Amino acid sequence: MISPNQKNYRKSNLMKKAAVIALLASSITFNIGFAKDSEINDLQEIYHIYASDDYIGAVSEKKVVEELVDEKAEQASAEYGDLRMSDDTNLTIIPEQVFDKETNDTQTLEKLEKAVTVKANAFALFVNDEIAVYVKDLEAYDEVVRKLKLQSVSEKELTELEAREDSTNSLPPLKNNETRILDIVLKESISGVTQTVVPKNIMTVDQAVEYLQKGVLEEQTYTVQSGDVFGRIASKYELSTNELTQLNKGVNENSVLQIGQALKVTALKPLVNVAVVREKKVSEAIPFENQVRESDDMFKGKTKVLQEGSKGVQETTYVIREQNGTRVGKSIKEETVVKEAKNNIVVKGTKVIPSRGTGKLSWPAQGGYISSEMGHRWGSFHRGIDIARPNGYTIKAADNGVVTFTGRDGTYGNKVMVDHKNGYQTVYAHLSSISVSVGQTVPVGTKLGVMGSTGRSTGTHLHFEVLKNGANVNPLSYLR
Repeated sequence: MISPNQKNYRKSNLMKKAAVIALLASSITFNIGFAKDSEINDLQEIYHIYASDDYIGAVSEKKVVEELVDEKAEQASAEYGDLRMSDDTNLTIIPEQVFDKETNDTQTLEKLEKAVTVKANAFALFVNDEIAVYVKDLEAYDEVVRKLKLQSVSEKELTELEAREDSTNSLPPLKNNETRILDIVLKESISGVTQTVVPKNIMTVDQAVEYLQKGVLEEQTYTVQSGDVFGRIASKYELSTNELTQLNKGVNENSVLQIGQALKVTALKPLVNVAVVREKKVSEAIPFENQVRESDDMFKGKTKVLQEGSKGVQETTYVIREQNGTRVGKSIKEETVVKEAKNNIVVKGTKVIPSRGTGKLSWPAQGGYISSEMGHRWGSFHRGIDIARPNGYTIKAADNGVVTFTGRDGTYGNKVMVDHKNGYQTVYAHLSSISVSVGQTVPVGTKLGVMGSTGRSTGTHLHFEVLKNGANVNPLSYLR
């Protein structure tokens, strides 16, 4: 507000010889010995205006100055709502007694209007001892702090945490699949104090929260041009491709950019980081292991489930750490096994009898290649495969078994048939000679004879068949 101060009177424009007049409080004493009484009665008062020691000018009436200041305050109040306004110009009004009351009030008031500064009482919010934002008052400051926390947690979670902090009761045990907040911390030092500030610098609560979160009031965008690539745009704005992706969800360096597409390119640097610590209890399955035990009491190729596997159950309490809504850490606080897992145990037979096959067929020749596969050819059905051009001519038993046929068999020429005692039989045809006899037990790899071209044959080769439960099957599906 305006308060007159005591100062030395300025020199009178009408008097050649100035006298220094002292102003004491509201009374004025003149000491002009040579003045006539009539001259004294003609003196009038004007007012010199100073703004922070800068001379503005003179006015004929003091109230016009007060009215101007009040009007400026009212205008600011109307524009900025219910903020408490005050004049911060440091005005000084000095009266002077003059004979000629000539002042240019209009010019002085115009200069004064420009000089008058109206400020509002506000609450300065400090981050690490530096002013970050101004808000209306302490209540708004508290709301900013609360809303910062609500960017990372729900209203319900924050309310529950505040209630627990005000309570002296210990935390109850967590229920299964329950999550709760252990702590919410603003990582930077936050404080505040009441100050006067230009009203336009005062932010709303939401504006302050957004600024403290992002470090900027407005985010810059870039419009994609012809020939633009993601990495080049990131480099132009001193961003990494990962940072540009974080700013523009769903877009990355592999995305096809569209001309005219708008991308956010302002790197966000939060002034305040919100750290949240949660704990979560979950029920988790414990996987079982598969164990294989060998037994020579069972034939090779046979298996038996000794114990069916079943998953166990474990209750685990995790401590989860987040910053600004993003998980930055996870650790196990407690583990309790509710149900043990049972391993799946399978017994595998290893007993080998030379007369019983293993179910896996070995290549019956010494190398060679398949010159003809099973299927229709030359107007008939070829029941097996032909193997020609071997490295040697020995024909071998494809698996353990017992010989059930040897000798000549029409178009097969010299033929050997082996029963593997497991539902499979194999046939070896066109042999030049036979080395085994009916009833003979032949372990896998036993020489059955020599490759030849007997029967209906156009050259030296082995005709090889596989029968499963009496029906021909494709040997290529069983040879290893």
